[in-house]
Amino acid sequence: MTHTGPQLTSLDLVELLTPSRTKTLEYAVGFVAGGAYGLTSVIVGQPLDTVKTRMQARPDSVSSNTLRIGLDLARTQGLTGLYRGGVPVFLGGTLFRSAQFGVYELALAKLREHTPKYRLFGVFDWQVALAGAAGGVGRGVIEAPFDRIKVTRQVEQQWTLRTLFSGAGVTLWRNSALFCSFSIYRDTVVPLIPGGLSPFWMGALCSNLAWLTIWPLDVVKSQRQSGNYPGHSSPALLAEAARGGLLLRGLLPGLARSTVANGTAMVAYKKIEELANMQLPRWR
Repeated sequence: MTHTGPQLTSLDLVELLTPSRTKTLEYAVGFVAGGAYGLTSVIVGQPLDTVKTRMQARPDSVSSNTLRIGLDLARTQGLTGLYRGGVPVFLGGTLFRSAQFGVYELALAKLREHTPKYRLFGVFDWQVALAGAAGGVGRGVIEAPFDRIKVTRQVEQQWTLRTLFSGAGVTLWRNSALFCSFSIYRDTVVPLIPGGLSPFWMGALCSNLAWLTIWPLDVVKSQRQSGNYPGHSSPALLAEAARGGLLLRGLLPGLARSTVANGTAMVAYKKIEELANMQLPRWR
């Protein structure tokens, strides 16, 4: 006699093959919170980012300090000069930073679900590091053309569609290493601080540590995208920066921007997360 098991209806199959509503909402929250992070970061940090980029990628500013570049720019071009390149970052920043956090949350959830947890030396969570790197790549794929336009605007150069992805490779490397570092520091350093940290100081501390970890890559990225160093590969620019003592060029305004922008942006990110956590039970 043939045994016939329970039959699945088409509705059952749809339910099996479709991600749960709760998981979909959780992923969406990651993207929305990342969007809030990105928008806040641009509004607060763009002037310092402009000063930083000009220090890194304008040959005529290579010997000028942060204060002189900032004051000269404010005096000659006003607020418009300080916010040079802000439009492409404003338009794309919400999207690529949202992708960064969204991809991170998705990758970490999948790694937690399908792979064993393990901490290297009992400290470093490999899943967090890999998810962070994935988030950085997700950001870099979207950010590269927007960042190319931003940098050329900041150093007052021209860009064309043909050169829109100039420096995209080093941008991917920088973003992957940056968000991997940020995720590791957020996972390992913050819990060591008695009483914890407010969202502002968590964002500021982890961002600054991450930037310090990868800063030479940012110098090379700015130079590749600026259009002021034609014919130079990323390794060649890195070697030249090392010989000229420029590996940490623009670090002061960069860290100042990171502190103010990422600290404030992390507050916005956490507020969105808290609001979503309160509302999720009603949306499920």
